[in-house]
Amino acid sequence: MPGTHLILLRHGESTWNADDRFAGWVDIPLTDGGREEAIRAGHAITEAAVLPDVVHTSLLRRAISTANTVLDTTDRHWIPVRRTWRLNERHYGALQGCSRGDIRDKFGADQFKRWRRSFDEAPPPLEPGSPWGQDREIRYQSSCVDVPKTESLHDVTTRLLPHWTGSVVPDLRSGKTVLVVAHGNVLRTLLIHLHGIPRSEADQIQISTGEPLWLTLDESLRPM
Repeated sequence: MPGTHLILLRHGESTWNADDRFAGWVDIPLTDGGREEAIRAGHAITEAAVLPDVVHTSLLRRAISTANTVLDTTDRHWIPVRRTWRLNERHYGALQGCSRGDIRDKFGADQFKRWRRSFDEAPPPLEPGSPWGQDREIRYQSSCVDVPKTESLHDVTTRLLPHWTGSVVPDLRSGKTVLVVAHGNVLRTLLIHLHGIPRSEADQIQISTGEPLWLTLDESLRPM
């Protein structure tokens, strides 16, 4: 098939998706349903006959577990996997660990929507010493990652694009079919970048868990 192929996949349902809580950088596992979603995603990729040559994923287990399950299901467990914190979910600041319903009730539906869906507004920062913080985790300390206290979608774009241009793009340019297994907000910002979607429309993009998105890219790596 003509063009360069990019598969985007949001991880399967996590336990905090099921509980309707903000996860962000908190390392939450998949539910049984999330593992089934990953298996179905693998079958869908196999049936489409566009199998990945390389995988890019975050440092969070819900994405890693999803990627591993997809690779097992597609019999591609042997291909290279590139992991980076730059594909981590958006850091939700002080909202991490909180029930979405409680935040909506406390701050109102309009503020709740802006924190979740606007491009430029970040939630309040996480307090030092919070049990939902990651600044002391070895996975980030060993890579000298400056763990954020909160992030907007603009912030996610800023830390995502160096990995896109420095690692994903070279894989695509070399003719590889690339699978990116990441998180809802990361994939939203990537789609905004690829399609040139106005930032004012960022809140309109919805990405379901466990459903592969297949993009065919032209020579400029724009969706055809």
